[in-house]
Amino acid sequence: MDRSANLDTEELKMTREQYILATQQNSLPRTEHPQFYPVGIYGWRKRCLYFFVLLLLVTMIVNLAMTIWILKVMNFTVDSPLVLQSDRNVTVNARNHMGQLTGQLTVGADAVEAQCKRFEVRASDGGKVLFSADEDEIVIGADRLKVTGTEGAVFGHSVETPHIRAEPSQDLKLESPTRSLVMEAPRGVQVNAAAGDLKATCRKELHLQSTEGEIFLNADTIRLGNLPVGSFSSSSFSSSSSPSSSAPRQTIYELCACPNGKLYLSPAGAGSTCQSSSNICLWS
Repeated sequence: MDRSANLDTEELKMTREQYILATQQNSLPRTEHPQFYPVGIYGWRKRCLYFFVLLLLVTMIVNLAMTIWILKVMNFTVDSPLVLQSDRNVTVNARNHMGQLTGQLTVGADAVEAQCKRFEVRASDGGKVLFSADEDEIVIGADRLKVTGTEGAVFGHSVETPHIRAEPSQDLKLESPTRSLVMEAPRGVQVNAAAGDLKATCRKELHLQSTEGEIFLNADTIRLGNLPVGSFSSSSFSSSSSPSSSAPRQTIYELCACPNGKLYLSPAGAGSTCQSSSNICLWS
């Protein structure tokens, strides 16, 4: 044990001597000159850096000049609208967050095309929809739709509306130049002229038919013009109506009806002068 204690004491002394020697060497003044290491970019690296800085500056100047030129060509100012011009067409695309095309507006020389799910035209305040179109229907929300063409509006199928009205001081005309005109309603059709005449004119026959009811004519005076005048075959009437007789002019007639419903006039007499064998009924 004495020997191990001596060894530890000797090692401790040696460590202490090495520490003292190291501190003394550090405290000695250095006689050699200090070395300086240059810091920076030199040579070809410096020239490349200056070249890229100069190239960036030229690019910025060119972009600024191009921007100013584009604004001048498009007449873009604070007070004037934005103008887009092209030799062929101008196309504006709308895409979603995935990059898919959701809408497209193309303005060309021949047409303006819009491709979208729904197309709307709103009023200046942005509230009322004036026009909207989709795959199912087209809605016109304006207060009045005016067609100024000489041929009017042509519809290939039916048109549904609760009211058809002409402009003030203008006539309303329903016409079918080459085919028939049909007005149908399950609860009735009413034609009313509040301050004028009601005329029904046709080239051939005018039919008034009621399958389950009656035809009612209510007026102060009912006139049937251009009715044919039938002949009365009585011998007394024939003798009185001979050319040698001086009978007064006939001004009163009797309204007669044939078995088929045709009306005609017969000269009035003391009794009824309607004859079923009249020439009007024979040839009708």
